[in-house]
Parts: sequence; C-alpha cells; structure tokens
Amino acid sequence: MAEQILPPLKPIPMKDRVSVMFVEKGQLDVLDGAFVLVDKNGVRTHIPVGGVACLMLEPGTRVSHAAAVLAARVGCLLVWVGEAGVRMYAAGQPGGARADRLLYQAKLALDDGARLRVVRKMYELRFKEKPPERRSVEQLRGIEGVRVRKMYELLARQHNVPWQRRNYDHTEWGSGDVPNRCLSSATACLYGICEAAVLAAGYAPAIGFIHTGKPQSFVYDIADIFKFDTVVPVAFKVAAKRTTNPERDVRLACRDAFRQSKILQRIIPTIEQVLAAGELEIPKKHDEAVEIAIPNKEGLGDAGHRG
Repeated sequence: MAEQILPPLKPIPMKDRVSVMFVEKGQLDVLDGAFVLVDKNGVRTHIPVGGVACLMLEPGTRVSHAAAVLAARVGCLLVWVGEAGVRMYAAGQPGGARADRLLYQAKLALDDGARLRVVRKMYELRFKEKPPERRSVEQLRGIEGVRVRKMYELLARQHNVPWQRRNYDHTEWGSGDVPNRCLSSATACLYGICEAAVLAAGYAPAIGFIHTGKPQSFVYDIADIFKFDTVVPVAFKVAAKRTTNPERDVRLACRDAFRQSKILQRIIPTIEQVLAAGELEIPKKHDEAVEIAIPNKEGLGDAGHRG
C-alpha cells in the first residue's frame, strides 16, 4: 500500500473564511491541482475555494465534476443563482449533514410548544426585545411584518431614498426600482452564507419555524436575525448613491459588511442558541454519525490558553 504523502484534508472553520464570492461566464475546474475559473479565452483565475464559505454561480458558469468534488471536500457551498444573484435555483451540500441534528430540528418544528419558543427567541434576537406574551406563531409573524415594513420606511427616510413598498418579481428583474433591486441583491448574499452555515452545522435548510414550505425556509429564518444589522442598511446606502451598477456595488459593500461584523463567527452559535430555546433534549450522536463539516479547531491548552 502506497504511503500517503500529503496530510489529510482539514477544512478551514467557517468563522475564518471569506463570506461569499460571485462567479460568472466561465468554467470552474481543477487544473494542475488548483481550483480555477477558465474564461472563453482560456485565461485561468485561481479561486481559494477552501477559504470561501459560499460560491454563487451566476448564468454562464459551468462546473466540472472535479470542481464539485473539491468544493464538497473543503466545505465550500456551491449555489446556482440567477442574474445579479437574486434568485436561488439550487445548492450543493458541503458535507457533514447528520441525522441527529436533522431529527432534533424536525422534532422542534413538529412540537407546537417548542416551535413557538424557538420563534419567540428569533423575534427577541432580531428586535432586541421580548415579543408580546400569549401570541401564536401566526400572530408573531404578523407583528414582525408590521415592524419590518416600518424599518424599511425608516431606513429609506434616513438615506433619502424614494420608497413605496418591498416588491420583487424574479421573472422581471428589470421591472423593479433601484432600492428593491439593491435589497434583493443584498439579501441573496446573506442567504448564501447562511445556507452554507446551516449545512455545515448539520441542519436542514428546508425545516423552518417562521418560514415554512420553501427549500430554504430555515435559511430565511436565520438570515432575518442578521438582515437589518448587516445587508439592509448597505442596500439603502448604495441605492442613495444612484450608481450605474447598483447590484455589483451592493455585493462589494455586503462583502465588506460581513467582514466588519464578523458574521461568519456568529451564525452557527446563533443557530444553536435559537434551537436551544425550544427546551427539548438534544439527541445523542450516533456512533456512525458523520462529523460536522467545518469543526472548530482544537485548542492547545485549557480554556484560557491562547493558541
């Protein structure tokens, strides 16, 4: 048996990665051991896929089998999106989904009391205050909708941006006004990294608590907690500048906002905090369970040691 020369592949923890990267008009492949984007002229652009949480693949992108395999091995989520990144078609799985986490999440969602406690915790984290007592999930959803609309109006006034209402038609992207297009581009960035974190932690994107019935229901639940602290102010700020390419400017601004807010360090702990509010016992890991895709690296000493 041949001796292994290279050390075993160990993914970079989610919190240490670049948040999101958009790719268009080229073929993703693995050439000479490197993950590259090859354009129509044969020019290679190297992508440090192991240090990226999520690659958003826009129209005009093709992916080789080798590229998909390498992305899965290093825990980088591939997401197929529409033009300007505002519609999500499909997503690959970076690996590590575990039955114990999925069963725990499903148990919380199916228990009416536990689900309500989880939703109340999401509300508390999002609005920085406890929700009204003796309210159902549907009633809390309605209260949330009213508050969100008022927050949009407030931010629009702060940035002197004309605002009517949130309106997004994915079938006619150009029909939306600039503020709505900026918001759609910004939230698409947030959804990408949130789905990467959900999958890396071993949970199911489709099993939501506030949002239900969508392939990314849980992604929307988690993203909403961070939305008004990160991407929504960025979207209105870019819309106020009236640039010629607002979608691109929003992406770049969101990337900077993600780095400054250190959001990748916060998503998975927030997921655990939200689900723990359901007050149900966490199932024990099965002996044959697959490990989490991107575990925290082990320290060299005790809790106070700086490794």
